[in-house]
Amino acid sequence: MKMENGLKDFTDLDAWKMARQLRSEIYKASKTFLKDETYALISQMGRPAISVTADVAEGYGRYSFPQNIQFCRHSRASAYKLRDCCTEALDSGYFSKKVFDNLDALSISAIKRLNGYISATKTRQQDAKKST
Repeated sequence: MKMENGLKDFTDLDAWKMARQLRSEIYKASKTFLKDETYALISQMGRPAISVTADVAEGYGRYSFPQNIQFCRHSRASAYKLRDCCTEALDSGYFSKKVFDNLDALSISAIKRLNGYISATKTRQQDAKKST
């Protein structure tokens, strides 16, 4: 069954795909951390990395424009938190500048995609109100 704009599932969303790529790259990069960082910075990075994709999925499943938008805002906030965590990893010497730059660029791309999805969802919400 197709849903909004011909999408079959949240996994069809470009915003979710970008967030998934970001999550994957965060996991790869954090594997190089020292063991003593397992419960500190790695854990701090893991939670928002999961939330970036999970919140998009949850919002999509709500079938309510305002709730979908709100969950996407949570996802976007998690992407910003990841940017800060990556800065901390760079400052602590866990990430090279090259790794940091890649992760920061992915985070910014995910944020832009989320902003686009939020805007498109707002437009669909307005269109739905006009047609009722």
